[in-house]
Amino acid sequence: MKIGVIAESFRKPFPQAIKEARALGADGVQAYAGRAFPFDAGKSKLSEIKKITEGEGLCFSAICGDFGCAMYYERDRSMIDREKRILEMAKELGTDVVTTHIGVVPENKDCVQYESMYAVCKELADFAKSLGGHFAVETGPEKASVLKSFLDELGSDGVAVNLDPANLVMCAGDDPVQAVYTLRDYIVHTHAKDGIQIKKVDTRALYAPQYYGLTPCSWDAIREVPLGKGGVDWNKYLDALREIGYDGYLTIERECGDEPAKDIVDAVRFLDSFGVRK
Repeated sequence: MKIGVIAESFRKPFPQAIKEARALGADGVQAYAGRAFPFDAGKSKLSEIKKITEGEGLCFSAICGDFGCAMYYERDRSMIDREKRILEMAKELGTDVVTTHIGVVPENKDCVQYESMYAVCKELADFAKSLGGHFAVETGPEKASVLKSFLDELGSDGVAVNLDPANLVMCAGDDPVQAVYTLRDYIVHTHAKDGIQIKKVDTRALYAPQYYGLTPCSWDAIREVPLGKGGVDWNKYLDALREIGYDGYLTIERECGDEPAKDIVDAVRFLDSFGVRK
């Protein structure tokens, strides 16, 4: 496997973040469309971003095309077209993978939320397939078994999974080790993140309360923590990834904390202690 870092986790300008990623020994980076480069970036800007990254000996593990889950419930055409453009830009930057949150997949398939989510994801998955890319849904809001059922129903080679073990622990209260086996046919990218569920909540009230008629829930119900300090059993989780033959990126994401750079350095050392790059 390879170790990556989300550039924005350094909370520094993109060129500086890339230098720091290389200095700590990362193999690649993931970057947010709309932050590392504009949503309407042309070939010149993308070429500049790619040159900066490759100049440090790195490549893109994936691009994050996450700008809210409204379009999956509202079928907003402008946002769907923006996501399609991000899929195209990812290819120009040298990666086949665009990761995103889509909201919460309903367990009940006979509802308007499921119908809308299915229609939007089907369109994006088929578009990704036409490019030879992957529209990778990030895990967490729902249990892995529910997500798998949804992906199976989409029936497209263009849809995939970005497996975030911390989200499964913090939000869905699910087992990330079992999730590896459940979603094995879809995993193309992973996040290296850890977390704790402080209080069990209805994840719809976290991610998309307005679309389910719910009162918003405080994000204090969950807590992201440094690798090895949360509910992910890293030994079993990494063994599971090896068992299914996954050899892609473990991309470190650090959204919280006062010392993100230190936490990222520690995360690289933590992952290397398991021999993930051997």
